[in-house]
Amino acid sequence: MGGMRFAKGHGTENDFVILPDPDGELDLTEETVRLLCDRRAGIGGDGVLRVVRTCALGEALAPAARTAERCEWFMDYRNSDGTVAEMCGNGVRVFARYLRHTGLVDRDRFEVGTRDGAKEVRVGSDGRVTVDMGRIERQGASSAKLARQVVHGAQISVGNPHLACEVEGPVAGVDLTRAPELDAEAFPRGANVEVYAEVAPGVLEMRVYERGSGETRSCGTGIVATAAAATPEGEGATWTVRVPGGECTVFLDADGARLSGPAVIVAEGETSLL
Repeated sequence: MGGMRFAKGHGTENDFVILPDPDGELDLTEETVRLLCDRRAGIGGDGVLRVVRTCALGEALAPAARTAERCEWFMDYRNSDGTVAEMCGNGVRVFARYLRHTGLVDRDRFEVGTRDGAKEVRVGSDGRVTVDMGRIERQGASSAKLARQVVHGAQISVGNPHLACEVEGPVAGVDLTRAPELDAEAFPRGANVEVYAEVAPGVLEMRVYERGSGETRSCGTGIVATAAAATPEGEGATWTVRVPGGECTVFLDADGARLSGPAVIVAEGETSLL
């Protein structure tokens, strides 16, 4: 067919189109990202992971990502609507799996560069990948309107903005068919909104509306934000978080958060969309 190589991967069914672009030659426009992620006219995905050497980015690195300069590989993540995102917890695990799968990295423990800085990852022989998400920043409380329901929750930064809201009753009953209405002052660039409930000791159920993607089957940073919101400030905890696409484990302690879960490469091929 000709065209550019791509791969497809997912972490708890949060799926991504993976584009190898080691020398940073690809002009990845918003329109191209939207087409690639289109589930009927494209490959389909919740976002795009561009695999690029950090040194190829040069001055394009934002100040918040400066610790990424020590990493060989950088995860350039785009939401399915083409917008750039600071961080993606499932994405970085899938990215790490791809690097090992293709032999671009020959170690099971290494760092990946992101717009939120360097993230250490550990690739397990059991198919799970664990990523050190760093410190979680609690930023107070806020609320969102979801269809006809107003929810209240914790405003949390996991490198990207979240509003994690505990709800009564099953999370399946919450309407996430339209974009949440948020406090523009609290979230000037929007946010991911999670609704969650504790269904057993140490077990949370969660659904998420992702900024730039809509409701997704899972969101790694949202899983971490939810676990942080459910944990009293200053305390450590281990949570199993169930999402529509599976489940992940979050470990919270004084050093920050670690996210562990499956990451799978499901296909490789060539696309004529680029």
